[in-house]
Amino acid sequence: MFVVTTPRIKIISSAVALATLSFATSLAVQAESLGVIHVESSTIGDRFEDRRLEPSAVSFVSGEKVDRAHTENIQQLLQSIPGITTEVQSGDSLKIHIRGVENQVYMGEKPGVAVVIDGVPVFERTGRVNIDLDNIESIRVVKGGASYLFGDDALSGAVIITTKKGAGQAGYKVATEAGSFGHREGLVRAGVSGDNANGHLQISQRKADGYYDDSASQADYVNGKLQYYINDSSDLQFGFEKANRNKNSHGAIKGVSAATTDPTSENPLYDDYANHYDVNLQKLFLTYNRDLLSGANMMVNTYRFTDATDYLSSPARGKADTYNYANDFLQVQRGVKAEYRAGSESFAWMLATDLRDNSYENQVIFNDCTGMGPWAKCVAGSDAENDETAERVVAFYGEAKQRLTEKWLMTLNGRTDRIDLDYTDHQDSTDSGNKQFNVFSSRLGANYAASQQLDYYTSLSTGFRAPSATQLFVGSSSPTQKTAANSELEQETTLNTELGLRRKAQMFGIPVEMDIALFQLDRKDHIQASAGQYSTSAESVYDNIGDMRSRGLELSLLGQPSKQLNWNLAYTYLNSRYTRYDEFNLQTAPLAGACSAGATAVKSGYPPSVTNCLTPYDNAGNEVPRTPNHHLNLAVSTMPMSGLTVTAEMDATSDYYADEINQLKIDGHQVYSLLVNYDYQMSGANWGFFARVDNLFDKDYYNTARSSGDSNDDGIYDAEDLSLVVNQGRTFTAGISATF
Repeated sequence: MFVVTTPRIKIISSAVALATLSFATSLAVQAESLGVIHVESSTIGDRFEDRRLEPSAVSFVSGEKVDRAHTENIQQLLQSIPGITTEVQSGDSLKIHIRGVENQVYMGEKPGVAVVIDGVPVFERTGRVNIDLDNIESIRVVKGGASYLFGDDALSGAVIITTKKGAGQAGYKVATEAGSFGHREGLVRAGVSGDNANGHLQISQRKADGYYDDSASQADYVNGKLQYYINDSSDLQFGFEKANRNKNSHGAIKGVSAATTDPTSENPLYDDYANHYDVNLQKLFLTYNRDLLSGANMMVNTYRFTDATDYLSSPARGKADTYNYANDFLQVQRGVKAEYRAGSESFAWMLATDLRDNSYENQVIFNDCTGMGPWAKCVAGSDAENDETAERVVAFYGEAKQRLTEKWLMTLNGRTDRIDLDYTDHQDSTDSGNKQFNVFSSRLGANYAASQQLDYYTSLSTGFRAPSATQLFVGSSSPTQKTAANSELEQETTLNTELGLRRKAQMFGIPVEMDIALFQLDRKDHIQASAGQYSTSAESVYDNIGDMRSRGLELSLLGQPSKQLNWNLAYTYLNSRYTRYDEFNLQTAPLAGACSAGATAVKSGYPPSVTNCLTPYDNAGNEVPRTPNHHLNLAVSTMPMSGLTVTAEMDATSDYYADEINQLKIDGHQVYSLLVNYDYQMSGANWGFFARVDNLFDKDYYNTARSSGDSNDDGIYDAEDLSLVVNQGRTFTAGISATF
């Protein structure tokens, strides 16, 4: 059912990489100035954006490409960017991973990537990215440690999303689409533009019945912006978004046998650990921009983002669609960012501050006590958890670019963060506590303009993530994970080194743009349960358990043989391995009443009367789970007639491990999609029609695969312990839009 495609990918990718390197290094070059230099803003869309001045690997997706792709989720856009892997569940919910960091966790943890929306790093309670695809102006991806700009959790980079704005949204637009498994969407937008102001309001809704059992979803969005020009050199911009999202199962099933016989997860006795999400988001921001006579720019951005998430968790043993816990979470992000930038022919600089005042309120109520026993002290309707965390961040950061010669440009970044965590447990005051972290992040980079068509770049950058309040003070009190707190935890850090080139030239007579980067990313002091990922051992504690290293190559090639034909190729070679990880313990149930040789018998957290077996493993040298060595994406677009565009896309990955001990391997896959857009003008309106087919040849493969122990308690750790989400197969989508 699942066929490994690794050999073919290796042949294709190796040939492309070698040919590209040979092509790049064989061309004669001529010195070329980089022109006026400047420092890009870390916030809302930068009009000065120029990758020639960027010493790190950067990728860009335009809002026009987003609109014309008509994708179900942002993963289908990001897969065309080298270095990115994503964990898709269902619908528009996914986690983004860069260069192998954070593929080893898979629930609600922070993603290890700074997701920045309109200048503000945003973390949703689900630990995933949910964005209104109809409201994207641009997506910019910075790879490598990015804490020098964005602070906490930018371990491996940042995904910077700017929402729609400006006079380009003037007029009216209506759109509708429908597709497989009950997918339907509607959108209405109205905008105005004048001499002194412009603004727009957009309302949209996405609904789906879903492929998986109990996987219906709905997302309602209302968003808009208003920009007022104070004078010729300054403006105010107000933006808002209100989103209500309801989502149930993402279709997880236990074991390869069930994945074959029950791919839609209809078994009434198997439910996702967390389910029935009700997510309410609100984003408000106000930005002041002013251009000064000296050519400098000043920006002040203030914001308030809220995330109110309710969901059920921990399926009750033996009862269908019944959960032990009801979770109520309220997160409020407030802050102010201010930047001052100036630039010239020889020197550019930025000084900035980032002030945050965030709060996290968490209440977990016993919903059902089935199978929990007296040890849990479960009383339906009473509090299982009731706590809050205050997080305050005071950060200062800056950037300097200095032209050393006509060809050489140096870049230096620095940021200092002071993070104060104040945790209050309303049930047990002895668990309350506070902790402070002072962290410095930096980047040193260089650009060399060999010619007008060829640039080299290199950089050394750092990232960090501070421990959470749960890890520091309270641990986990869920029935399936008894991990103790550790107030002595240190922050995780990354060090990223890369060397790359950007090239515009002719390849076999075809104009191409190329970006190729070699990188090494080292992660230190990874925080995890000492007894292993999601272990139920009562002896487990949060600890800085180990280190990892990612090495690889990222290649992007854009070609345009003619006005009617263009193609985009993205290839990633990634080798992510643990360099230190000596505290992993594989948990299994006793087999024939006893533990095997080398295993230790322990009392588990659920239920405590059952003895489990922990077998120690040293995972140093093992591959990080869910990090395929090869990923190849190729999209070809042609315009056979005026207004008609046909795009064919192939996306292929090699095999990967689903677990940390590298025992369970998942086959790679190769899938194809087809997109047709037709645009024409009639009756004063621009009309657009599209049709899209994903997984064109109905390929069988898994969206996600993960495992951490003997989940079915049969005493044997094998492929029947995998948690799997089976891909829904071939899907169709079609729609129409009109813009006046």
